[in-house]
Amino acid sequence: MSVSYALQNDLGVITIDNPPVNALSHAVRSGIRDAIREAQADASTAVVIVCEGRTFVAGAQIKEFGKPPKDPWLPELLDEVEASEKPVIAAIHGTALGGGFELALASHYRIAQSDAKVGFPEVKLGLLPGAGGTQRAPRLAGVGTSLELITNGNPIDVGTANTAGLVDEIVDGDLQQAAFDFARRIVAEGAHCRKTSELPAPEADPGLCADYRKRLAQRARGQIAPQKIVDCVEAAAALPFPEGMQFEREAFMECMASPQSAGMRHMFFAEREAGKVKGLSKDTPRREVRSVGVIGGGTMGSGIAMNFATAGWPVKLLEVNDDALGRGLEIIARNYAGGVKRGKMTEEQAIETRNRIQGTTDYESLADVDLVIEAVFEDLNLKQDIFAQLDDVCKPGCILATNTSYQDVDKIASATGRPEDVIGLHFFSPAHIMKLLEVVRAGKTADDVLATCMDIAKKIRKVPVVSGVCYGFIGNRMLQHYGREANLCLIEGATPVSIDTAMEQWGMAMGPIRVFDLAGIDVGYKARQGLPVDERGDPKAYRIADAFVEMGRLGQKSGAGFYTYDPETRKQNFDEASLAVIEREAAAMGVERREIDAGEIVDRLIYALINEGFRIVEEGIAQRPSDIDVVYVYGYGFPAHRGGPMHYADAVGLKEVLARVSEFRERFGDENWTPAPLLEKLAKEGASLADWARDN
Repeated sequence: MSVSYALQNDLGVITIDNPPVNALSHAVRSGIRDAIREAQADASTAVVIVCEGRTFVAGAQIKEFGKPPKDPWLPELLDEVEASEKPVIAAIHGTALGGGFELALASHYRIAQSDAKVGFPEVKLGLLPGAGGTQRAPRLAGVGTSLELITNGNPIDVGTANTAGLVDEIVDGDLQQAAFDFARRIVAEGAHCRKTSELPAPEADPGLCADYRKRLAQRARGQIAPQKIVDCVEAAAALPFPEGMQFEREAFMECMASPQSAGMRHMFFAEREAGKVKGLSKDTPRREVRSVGVIGGGTMGSGIAMNFATAGWPVKLLEVNDDALGRGLEIIARNYAGGVKRGKMTEEQAIETRNRIQGTTDYESLADVDLVIEAVFEDLNLKQDIFAQLDDVCKPGCILATNTSYQDVDKIASATGRPEDVIGLHFFSPAHIMKLLEVVRAGKTADDVLATCMDIAKKIRKVPVVSGVCYGFIGNRMLQHYGREANLCLIEGATPVSIDTAMEQWGMAMGPIRVFDLAGIDVGYKARQGLPVDERGDPKAYRIADAFVEMGRLGQKSGAGFYTYDPETRKQNFDEASLAVIEREAAAMGVERREIDAGEIVDRLIYALINEGFRIVEEGIAQRPSDIDVVYVYGYGFPAHRGGPMHYADAVGLKEVLARVSEFRERFGDENWTPAPLLEKLAKEGASLADWARDN
């Protein structure tokens, strides 16, 4: 049974046992309702709600979202809990999240273990608390605390919750016994059933709510749910409780029916699915990794070293000489100092973590490490030389990983006598912050190496996605096409500002031209210089970028690129000199510039991504379409509320996507706009990519 009820002396005890996180499934809701009703008629003086396993109720049953509600639905159940004539005490351990925290708030009292956390993560699914969370929390904690808690979506510790009035008592030791003692004490003291719904409405603060709206418009650009949350918290202050509950329910249903919530719920499951490797048994053995080596102390290498040091591993950071090593260690020191300044860690924690990283210039010092990650610049010959040295130095069984962004991992592995130990681990910059990790499975990578690296990714708090070997893997291969269209729009008549504005208003975290400047325009320039002219693609797609590089305008690092940057504030401006270069190079290529509207810019960039994504899926480079969505949301700033490029294609409709791609093919030619065969096939069949994925 998911829920059991027992009379223990003078107390009724409701026990929820629905592994792994005691989600509020229909069976759990029914069990709680039946137990509350039974308690009203027996000899109990109070009711205590406890949970088995590692956590209190950690949320609703997400798989039931979007389906017709089954009686009892959560708001009605919680009304019945609150209406109990006997005090109900929620005993919280682990996490009380979403509907679980709403259950606790509908109880009359809340007691929590000292290491527990509570919160409302619904906004991360494009939703808001729909069973009274936006109405009960403000009555206990006030408008400001509730707005921060519910719009942020991150859990808070129970100490903070206790200060805010959301938790009544914190205990160490035996939580259940403490809850029993608490229940008996309040009964002995004659305490009433304290109903949150009957507490006074919080004081309204229009200025605070207006400020939150402005902040959320920036922080959660284009998202519906955060603004609806502000509406609901305002309603808690302005309306009687029943009307506030009705207002919340209508807002919840509107969010639930929105494409945004569908996209974010898709991402919730996609992230979890990405961690599963097709064809890899759960029983695959793992290699023991107790120490790590990182080759290259630049921005990327130092960030990779920090990931492992922060997670507790000792790290050896190798550079070519003492000067380069010193620079790498200084980057690390600055990053940790920044973490202290932002309150992410204490000074003592920063020192302890930084001390796990040992600098070296000697390859022999890597002889005993269990994992080595090469993070030098993108030169295949250099990487092969490094892996040949590692082959000589590293012990048998050591995992040899490359952080390459686009080089052939099979060719890198061929420089060793142990290609089965070689794998790609493509971190994203800044590596100590970005959550995505592309795990590139080469042709001979051993199963235990792959399984070990997937586990390690989670331990260093990354979201791993498996990719096959191809130029650029999943993310950068698709990015080439996105970037191509941005540059073509630029030479054809758009400006950096119009392109970036169109994409940012659509939801991208940063416009593509700003990204070019941030990354350094010279990075792409150098990569092109290493290719034969006939492999560089359409010259119109890089003519302007090359002109800027040859002028010394490399992007932010040189103070000017597509934009100029204030040396003190880094404020971005678009200047006449930049426009003159764009117009000059367009004329040189014989391009007559024209007005390009935001709709065309968005469709060309996003549909170029999607079309290439279909090829990647069909070739088996990505295990599943949703893996591509994870890559783009976590690695490239694609808006989560649109569900990633492949989910977005399904949401738009594949027939419409194909029609637009075909239109671009007629306007701009076959070279860039030949529809992917899988897109054509599914569109003509009237099928969705999600349907195809389920069958493949």
